[in-house]
Amino acid sequence: MVSRPHGGKLVNRVARGKRLEHLRAEAGELQRIDISYERYIDILDIAHGAFSPLEGFMLQEDYLYVLDDMRLSNDLPWTIPIVLDVDPEEISGVKEGDDIALYYSGEPVAVMRVEEIYGWDKKKHAQSVYKTLDTGHPGVKKTFEMKELLVGGAIDLIKDLEHPLIHRILWPAETRILFREKGWKKIVAFQTRNVPHRGHEYVQKAALTFTDGILIHPLIGWKKPGDYRDEVIFAAYEALIKHYYPENVTVLAGLVMNMRYAGPREAVHHAIVRKNFGCTHFIVGRDHAGVGDYYGPYEAWEIFDEFPDLGIVPLFIREAFYCRKCGGMVNEKICPHPEEHRIRISGTKLRKMIREGKMPPEYMMRPEVAKVVLSFKDPFVH
Repeated sequence: MVSRPHGGKLVNRVARGKRLEHLRAEAGELQRIDISYERYIDILDIAHGAFSPLEGFMLQEDYLYVLDDMRLSNDLPWTIPIVLDVDPEEISGVKEGDDIALYYSGEPVAVMRVEEIYGWDKKKHAQSVYKTLDTGHPGVKKTFEMKELLVGGAIDLIKDLEHPLIHRILWPAETRILFREKGWKKIVAFQTRNVPHRGHEYVQKAALTFTDGILIHPLIGWKKPGDYRDEVIFAAYEALIKHYYPENVTVLAGLVMNMRYAGPREAVHHAIVRKNFGCTHFIVGRDHAGVGDYYGPYEAWEIFDEFPDLGIVPLFIREAFYCRKCGGMVNEKICPHPEEHRIRISGTKLRKMIREGKMPPEYMMRPEVAKVVLSFKDPFVH
């Protein structure tokens, strides 16, 4: 059975028809706030229901509950603050109850009802969400670069995303219809910002053995330099699915969402988002959404103990490696052989090989996938 949306109702804040015409006309008369690409992506996720039950940027009460308790003020699990930051001068003259126009790249993309304007403590935010104040952490660095005030209130989207991969993006209302049409009742989601290696394939197929289908969900959005470009990830997965998956067990769709690298908290957030897409199960990676060595390898698994009411089943599938004795991809639970027989798949080593134009060995990456990745002149984000 396709999962119920988080909070019970799929949010839709996409303006259409006469309301869209009215809001577009109104936007030109309203106070203008220019926003970043990342905030625009948050707006898209709110408007299309990926962040259900949020209907806009968080008010202070919900924001503080999320920092302190990892729940909204109504006790619903929620781990990542979704906030809009502004400078005092940008918001001068605006009072609670007013509408403002949010502009991205010179165009109005949303109208927001200002329900609350409030101050915030960046150090508390960084420590709560990222568990560190080290600006070497990309999320902490971004937090300290944010503006002085936060604005909370509901949004209406008036300009949808334009993207070269727009034909590969599905929103929650669409995946829910697709899963029903396929007759899938148990759907597992796999989050990725990488091209697939043999370890990823092993984990996905392990989850497929007891579900009806898998949503392979690469992130389209801000990623740190050194991550793979969106189009490279899609092309690599298309090659893997074509050659190594049965028909009708996969849906490959882009997820428009920012990476925050918040480790355990973000793992829960990713699960909630997939619940909104209709998934019943979610694969939680080792050091899921981590960066550097800020989080323990299994912290992202342990945090789920705090959320028995999440409404989606987390799957903790152990890291796979190639065992020379077993003659294939295995994990510690099923392989009895000592470490000298085990070859670990290192994403760092793979990226180095690809940068150097070298073909990775077959135990690390399928040759059909490697050829596709190597066909790109520059597969990485700068």
